[in-house]
Amino acid sequence: MSGGSHTAVLLEEAVDGLKVRGDGRYIDCTFGRGGHSRLILARLGAAGRLIALDRDPQAVAAGGEIDDSRFHILHGRFSRLAELAAEAGVSRADGILLDLGVSSPQLDEAARGFSFRHDAPLDMRMDPGSGITAADWLAHAAEHEIREVIRTHGEERFAKQIAAAIVAARSRGPVGTTRQLAALVAAAVPAREPQQDPATRTFQALRIYVNQELEELSLALPQCVELLAPAGRLVVISFHSLEDRIVKRFLRDNARPDRLPPRLPLRARDLPRPRLALIGRPVRPRAAEVDANPRARSAVMRVAERLGG
Repeated sequence: MSGGSHTAVLLEEAVDGLKVRGDGRYIDCTFGRGGHSRLILARLGAAGRLIALDRDPQAVAAGGEIDDSRFHILHGRFSRLAELAAEAGVSRADGILLDLGVSSPQLDEAARGFSFRHDAPLDMRMDPGSGITAADWLAHAAEHEIREVIRTHGEERFAKQIAAAIVAARSRGPVGTTRQLAALVAAAVPAREPQQDPATRTFQALRIYVNQELEELSLALPQCVELLAPAGRLVVISFHSLEDRIVKRFLRDNARPDRLPPRLPLRARDLPRPRLALIGRPVRPRAAEVDANPRARSAVMRVAERLGG
């Protein structure tokens, strides 16, 4: 398989959450290495259809290895969901899946620069052909900008010390590799969390910022609701609190009717209805899955169903 392997998190639970119909139309917004897509295809009938998206060209190449007339993969960010779905001829979907965060091949391939466990150029772009690298951003960002990104996107309490260390180091030469950055962070952090490398939160923050992950998610969620057919399901798997907070608030707000001015004279049948119904409680991986795949430990899955006619 192209570009390495990846173990899909909450595989059965996510596809169960989509409630796949044999003749349905489904969109996997984050193909990765196709674990969820392959199970969706296994449950589709001959008349069903699955569209997959990914911003990583290596993931798209992996998707090209699936020889199935019901399947089509497109290269693009899921913030362009409506545009890409229209390009694929899909105006309504019976289910949409978002499996957020970074994939195992992206972490494990040193050249991508996502991980402090390998020494490599500090890139971190999910699409290497688009946007600015983490190294280029660190070379030009103001100290207060670096501090704010590490604090807000990494929830790092030592963001001030880390930003100061980066700015001091770049005055002596570029901070251009993962090992350089990890060493700077380790020296700047006065206390370490048990069983966590001190660079973890800083690397997470830069990855989220460089790839605009939170903005992408905020743009994609309303498009998902617009594309869903009545009774269509939205399944979202997130891996850290910032993502999950956006998903939780969006689903909660859309599961409530629009607020109207008080004392407005309306009949009950004319009152606005919510657009979504929340399905079940948030789902987390079982202990056996976490033991087999430690990267699953922080996953949270939320499911909602489209209401209306």
